[in-house]
Amino acid sequence: MSSQDVIKIALIDDHKLFREGVKRILSYESSFDVVAEADDGREAQDIVDEYKPEIVLMDINMPEMNGIEATKSLLERNSDMKVIILSIHDDESYVTHALQTGAQGYLLKEMDTESLMDAIRIVYDGGSYLHPKVTHNLVKEYRKLAANEQSNSDVSTIEYRKPLHLLTKRECQVLQLLSEGQSNRKVAETLVISEKTVKNHVSHILQKMDVDDRTQAVVMAIRNGWVEVFQDSK
Repeated sequence: MSSQDVIKIALIDDHKLFREGVKRILSYESSFDVVAEADDGREAQDIVDEYKPEIVLMDINMPEMNGIEATKSLLERNSDMKVIILSIHDDESYVTHALQTGAQGYLLKEMDTESLMDAIRIVYDGGSYLHPKVTHNLVKEYRKLAANEQSNSDVSTIEYRKPLHLLTKRECQVLQLLSEGQSNRKVAETLVISEKTVKNHVSHILQKMDVDDRTQAVVMAIRNGWVEVFQDSK
């Protein structure tokens, strides 16, 4: 994304106050332009046809047609368009269904301003973006699957080794914290470094691991035993 690009955004959500809040947040960034709004999934197709947004921010729970159905319908007719789901649900099943339908991002409505803006930029540039809590839940689910594949063994027997052949010690620390679902801000607080430094580390990690986003990095790290994924206490 160049400094000259203006991203056209459509906002689909049946809660007008929430839409107004998101629109106000996005208005502070000159490279974002909310060109259209709709109350439900059925209206979404009409405004997409008329305004041709590049990014659609889509709620899941809406009357008439929910966000999952609307996403599928929109992407079948507009393959170049990108959808980011906005939801109150962090359950793995919702996330998986949304991604299988074609959404390139999944954000929780408890997100902060920086996460929303980062998600839009990353998805616009062709990447994917998941809220840190969502990533954490997906990691836990993957851990369960990995444990089930360990015949007659406990999950604690899964080998853990740092990828020091690939990453620096600091990058290993950042990768571990990402696997625990920590945001850039929380990683910065944990390691007592700046958020800018964290972003630089994440960028280097993705480049060295040859992946497109932090979620892919975490999944690869788990598969290779590069991070410790602790069992949930529940």
